[in-house]
Amino acid sequence: MKSKNEMDMCSGSIFVKMLLFAVPLMLSSMLQLLFNAADIIVVGNYAGDNSLAAVGATGSLINLLTNLFIGLSVGVNVLVARYYGSKDFESLRTTIQTSVTLSAILGLFVMVVGVLLTPTILRWMQLQGEILKLASLYLQIYFLGMPAVMIYNFGSAILRSVGDTRRPLIYMLLSGFVNVGLNLLFVIEFHMGVAGVAIATIVSQAISAFLIVLTLCLDKSEIHFDIRKLELNKSVLLKILRIGLPAGFQSTLFSLSNVFIQSSVNLFGDTVIAGNSSAINIEGFVYVAMNSFHQAAISFVSQNMGAGRRKRVNRITVIALLLVSSTGLLLGTLCNYFSHELLGIYSKNPDIIAAGSIRVGIICTIYFLCGIMDVMVGSLRGLGYSTMPAIVSLIGACVFRLIWLATVFQIDSFHNIQTIYYSYPISWILTFSVHVICYLIVARKKKLF
Repeated sequence: MKSKNEMDMCSGSIFVKMLLFAVPLMLSSMLQLLFNAADIIVVGNYAGDNSLAAVGATGSLINLLTNLFIGLSVGVNVLVARYYGSKDFESLRTTIQTSVTLSAILGLFVMVVGVLLTPTILRWMQLQGEILKLASLYLQIYFLGMPAVMIYNFGSAILRSVGDTRRPLIYMLLSGFVNVGLNLLFVIEFHMGVAGVAIATIVSQAISAFLIVLTLCLDKSEIHFDIRKLELNKSVLLKILRIGLPAGFQSTLFSLSNVFIQSSVNLFGDTVIAGNSSAINIEGFVYVAMNSFHQAAISFVSQNMGAGRRKRVNRITVIALLLVSSTGLLLGTLCNYFSHELLGIYSKNPDIIAAGSIRVGIICTIYFLCGIMDVMVGSLRGLGYSTMPAIVSLIGACVFRLIWLATVFQIDSFHNIQTIYYSYPISWILTFSVHVICYLIVARKKKLF
């Protein structure tokens, strides 16, 4: 029995259904960014500069350690959508039971490793004194919530696979307001500083995870999860790893490459660093909006391949490319036009605003190139190819940018911040072009034409 929240992606208007799928997902991601920003604002205004620095210093480490495991949810997305589309409900049930079980195990693993290794890793990052102490406290509490983070991501991937992006939006909205409310209570009223922010975060994450699991347990359709029948099916586990691990490694290595890029940005002083950071925050909203069509491409292609509707796959890819381009151009242009006003939210310093405007002007106006690159990756993953786009993306984006920094950026006449920023659109164009070639080869092999 199909739930009213599920979506048949194998018939009807692709354009309309993709919008119905993508818009709630887009809003969920934007809300997450807003709530994360609220964390920083609260701790920065009410807990002092050291607390703000401590929380900020942990961001890259959290992303680095979790991206690998969260990338595995891509494998869950593809498999669930494939079995749902083919109406192979026995394999679908086994995949759901295995996915939720795997998410809990991974969450516990990351929690234990994170809590034990946090002080050592932060010392490697050159943190010292009071900031080291506060960052360790924040991160160790944060890692206690990793099982909830993993369960939420894997559970929401299951719901996305059958077209349900509305309920995760509702849960994100609810948990986000809880997070902000507890931040204000713990930090302002109880003066708990970074510990208060961390506790508020894990409580909100636990609420999201609980609601996702409850939804799957109460669902009477084919995506029902039986908490009494936890299992790790070897065949399903290997399929999830085959698709998800390349995606996870790609995200992790992207995080590493960004560290090198940030090191080059740091050469230009505090003002440019602050402007660059502010611009990145603004770009984040454009990126997550475009990324919803990447997720749509994975689910729509996977479901239609499972249902044997191969002739729809090319149309799905083209429509996703049109939608992501329109979204990227619209939001990117608006960000560029209102760049001074938006950057003014982060800083009133005119020099910092001017420095941030340089990045916004170069990146945001053509940010849709990143969007179309990601949609091609999504379509290829939906077709069951995950290693190929991961390798292409790593070479085209990460390796190319590092080579760019080691060569072009070292030339005296090009040793400026603009040269660093131009490496992004050039890498997007190159990577997208290779992805298109890969897609055409796979499409011929899969007889999509």
